Amino acid sequence: MKQGQSHDQERYSLMEKIQMVDFALVDLTLYLDTHPEDTQAVQQFNQLAVESRDLKTVFEQKYGPLRQYGGSFSGYPWNWSDAPWPWQL
Repeated sequence: MKQGQSHDQERYSLMEKIQMVDFALVDLTLYLDTHPEDTQAVQQFNQLAVESRDLKTVFEQKYGPLRQYGGSFSGYPWNWSDAPWPWQL
C-alpha cells in the first residue's frame, strides 16, 4: 500500500471513531434529558466528552481544523479551505 493511501486510511479511521463517539454523545444527551439523575449515564457522557475532545485534537494536529466557530484554530495561511472537509470524509 502506498504511503498516501495509508495516510488517507488513518484519516478516515480517526474520523469514524470521532463520529461514533459523537453519536453516542447525542444519544446520551437525549437519554439524560429524560433521566437526569442517572449517575452512570452522566459519568459515561463525561467520559465520552473527554474522548471526543481528545480525538478531535489529534485529528486537528494531523489533518487541520475540524471544529467551527472558534472551536478550532487555523494555521497560517487560513486553512479552512483545505480539502477534504470533515463532512466529505
